[in-house]
Amino acid sequence: MAKPGGPVPNRERKGERHGGDHEGLAGSRPGQLHARVEEIKRVKGTPPWTEKVVVNDQIVGTLICQPPGHPTDRHYHLTDEWWVVLEGEIDWEIEGRPAPVHARAGDLVLVPANHFHHIRPTGRGPSIRLAITPPGEFHRHEREPGAGPYDR
Repeated sequence: MAKPGGPVPNRERKGERHGGDHEGLAGSRPGQLHARVEEIKRVKGTPPWTEKVVVNDQIVGTLICQPPGHPTDRHYHLTDEWWVVLEGEIDWEIEGRPAPVHARAGDLVLVPANHFHHIRPTGRGPSIRLAITPPGEFHRHEREPGAGPYDR
């Protein structure tokens, strides 16, 4: 694997038909393109937890499991970030929106680049979402004056 923040090398292996190096998948071998959420839940155990299920030079897919009452920090990214809610219920407070976005299993949520957001699991049980981001992206907590979406 490449150093943190750098591109993940594209390693073609004899007989593989994909164009990148896929890692994660609950500790599976690289190149495996299938994972079961139930198996990942069994291996990871009690939430909160995260598991990268796809890592290549174009995309990172991370399963995130959080119990109700365990929100993320308020942050933003330089790129769009989106999620697929697989289980539970989650509220997204997104900069510029008058009310939180309430999402349930089966919903998709997109937060545009440079928008602060705060993610709060709600409901009676843990929530699981699949976060999709480019490699090297991370939480940013402060931004330069004039750099926000409403500062222009």
